[in-house]
Amino acid sequence: MPERTYSSPARDAAAAETRANVLAAAERLLRKAPDPGKVSLEAVAKAAGVTRLTVYNQFGSRRGLLEAVFDEIAREGGLHRLAGAMAMPDPRAALDRVVDVFCEFWAHNQALGTLHAAAAGDSEFAAALAERNARRRKLIGALMQRLVDAGELRAAQADEIGDLAFALTSYATYATLTAQSRKPAAARRMLKSALSALLADAAR
Repeated sequence: MPERTYSSPARDAAAAETRANVLAAAERLLRKAPDPGKVSLEAVAKAAGVTRLTVYNQFGSRRGLLEAVFDEIAREGGLHRLAGAMAMPDPRAALDRVVDVFCEFWAHNQALGTLHAAAAGDSEFAAALAERNARRRKLIGALMQRLVDAGELRAAQADEIGDLAFALTSYATYATLTAQSRKPAAARRMLKSALSALLADAAR
């Protein structure tokens, strides 16, 4: 007879609380650490008041923990609003809204620059960020296809314009535009204007 498994609401709630505490501890450490790439499972466990095994059981690996932290940062920064942007019937308006959402996200978390820099020397950071950039690239690609379907962009240009739109919506571009005390709203206007000009030129 197979062994029965039992689900206890109290146990499930305790596990969820532990997971949330570990995530919060990891996010605090990553935000404050001079080199986030050196934040270990042991350091996170100590900060959360649990054992390393508890952290491992919750997330499976350091990479799994980083993925969960980045997902939480995305949730806190409002990236869930991308679904609403993609549901807009006008693809040009949807693209503008996507720019808004990403710019607001980049501005929301002041530690993002440090986290992106950590990817240069940490393969797990690099892999986690690459996964998120792949999601953004897929989203941009879907918008380009909608523009093609709407007759606003030729199919032969979709990849090229998509690559440019991907670059323009990156953290690196946003950080460059706001590095000289330029306000976030001004950066958004510049990005939207650049994308509009690209699409107008492509339509000629």
